[in-house]
Amino acid sequence: MTRTRSTATATTATAPSQPGDTDMSAAAAPVINTTNIINTTNTAGHLRRLYFVRFVFAAAWAGAFAAIGSKIDAGSVALLILYPAFDLAAAIFDARSSRDQALYVNIAISTVAAIGLAAAAAGDIAAVLRAWGAWAIVAGLVQLFVALQRRRALGGQWAMILSGGISVIAGAGFLGQAGSATSMKLLAGYAALGGLFFLISAVRLLRQRGQSKLAGAR
Repeated sequence: MTRTRSTATATTATAPSQPGDTDMSAAAAPVINTTNIINTTNTAGHLRRLYFVRFVFAAAWAGAFAAIGSKIDAGSVALLILYPAFDLAAAIFDARSSRDQALYVNIAISTVAAIGLAAAAAGDIAAVLRAWGAWAIVAGLVQLFVALQRRRALGGQWAMILSGGISVIAGAGFLGQAGSATSMKLLAGYAALGGLFFLISAVRLLRQRGQSKLAGAR
């Protein structure tokens, strides 16, 4: 009798689960959306590289324009057109990488700015400052909008938010000073400050990348 009871007990203990049974541990396991993580990482990576490149360009442009921007001539006109043209190229690269629809507005704005500055340069310094000021206001608003959107997903955008706001204020200042200005060199300061904000944003994204790797290693 003892042997029969042991066999029955063993059979009961090893009985397979029925089709209707639920594995609670499997049901409770968290689901991680790896696609979103990869997309966010890729976006942060391309932004970091783009911000570094834009910093280098802005610093070089500011230095060159500070040297020759006192009057309208072939060199200053070329630089005036080059700045929005480079902004256009950067916006196209950014839009293709991040697929942010708001950046297509920036592409259109930069195109109009390049044409507008070329036309303004045929006039006088006041016309150039007015064209640049209008562009700075509109571009700053777009930058502010995009940075606020990216802040939710990526973080590290406070410098871009601040840069967009300052661009709007600076643009209004250019419009106000245009009538009495005798030089365009103040545009060099605008470009240098914008480049500084790009550098800060790039470094911040780089630090976030390092912190993420450290957290993953743990």
